[in-house]
Amino acid sequence: MSDNILTRIIANKRREVEAMMALRPIEASALAEAVQRRRMSRRSFSRTLAASPTGIIAEFKRRSPSKGDIHPSALVSDVIPAYARAGASACSVLTDTPYFGGALTDLTLARTITDIPLLRKDFTVSDYQIQEAALCGADAILLIASALTREEIERFTATAHSLSLEVLLELHSLDELDRFCPEVDMVGVNNRNLSTFHTDPTLSLTLARQLPDTTVKVAESGLTSMTEVTRLRNVGYRGFLIGETFMRHPSPGDALAKFLKEF
Repeated sequence: MSDNILTRIIANKRREVEAMMALRPIEASALAEAVQRRRMSRRSFSRTLAASPTGIIAEFKRRSPSKGDIHPSALVSDVIPAYARAGASACSVLTDTPYFGGALTDLTLARTITDIPLLRKDFTVSDYQIQEAALCGADAILLIASALTREEIERFTATAHSLSLEVLLELHSLDELDRFCPEVDMVGVNNRNLSTFHTDPTLSLTLARQLPDTTVKVAESGLTSMTEVTRLRNVGYRGFLIGETFMRHPSPGDALAKFLKEF
């Protein structure tokens, strides 16, 4: 992999996770309790998207490596309930701190104030992070194909399922199709190239035809209108992850409500 933004993020993430594993080991008893709570909640990220008329996954993020600050003062306590009231099917919460301004505490708080499914969006490189996601109340985790081997994807998916978490596998190109494994619960097509952060809105249309019809498909990045969402729904997508379009607004929940009026 060439020296690009994703390479730097992953290298930093590995150092970060190694330090946290030493500083804050996860107790088996706490993890077992979290898994039991998750099983009792019966929230399925994939089934919610499949049944939703809109499938909007509203994202909470304060900044990005390519755009810098987006909404640096945003509070989970304000944004997440507003997203739910406006009609979000699910929410994505960025938990990476250096590059996206997020934190695990954002996810933990989000879980206490909404019942809709939550995705922990981060750069997964270790089983430890999947255990963290379970402890903090996530319903699903993200695996990025370009950052992992096929074997890692299979192993992390098995770990997630053992903790009653679902998996969203994110693809960025046709070259990554060989890392698709049928065990994942959802496949996301990210229109943003994580090496350059260039966005190509047509990528979701191209890759849709290459994925099994039974796969719950999620389009990510570069979506700015309900017209685009409808076009993608017509080719088989059931989830639409949108962050910057809403988060640049002073009130992201109001931005989502206005967006959905076009539906």
